[in-house]
Amino acid sequence: MTRRFGIDTSILVRLLTGHPESDFESSVSRLRDLLEKGCEIFASNQVIGEVYVAVQHHYGVSKVEARAAMLGVLTSGLVGPSNGRAVLVALETSDSPGLFDRLIADDYSRAGLEVLTLDRRMARLDDARLL
Repeated sequence: MTRRFGIDTSILVRLLTGHPESDFESSVSRLRDLLEKGCEIFASNQVIGEVYVAVQHHYGVSKVEARAAMLGVLTSGLVGPSNGRAVLVALETSDSPGLFDRLIADDYSRAGLEVLTLDRRMARLDDARLL
């Protein structure tokens, strides 16, 4: 059976920023070792959302740069989004509603839930409606 792992925010921040360099290099090396053993490695919507905010706040990265960097890491073959292609589409989309709203809607949709919102832009998403 394939071993599957989910990374936390600290690992994804290192992969996005490369800082500190020693942590970045160690993380990449250890993740590659797991991949060579046939393991699969994923980042959850929650981790992706946290990193999206963290790199903007702590590293001064713009929203556009954060989405592009995350897309690069999550399509690199090292780590993938646990919710698959829908997350990549959300990262590729720059119009309203924003990334967080799209990640929230994606999680609810996977649970078979319809999103209730007061946000008219979010209500335009599939499986979302105004309360």
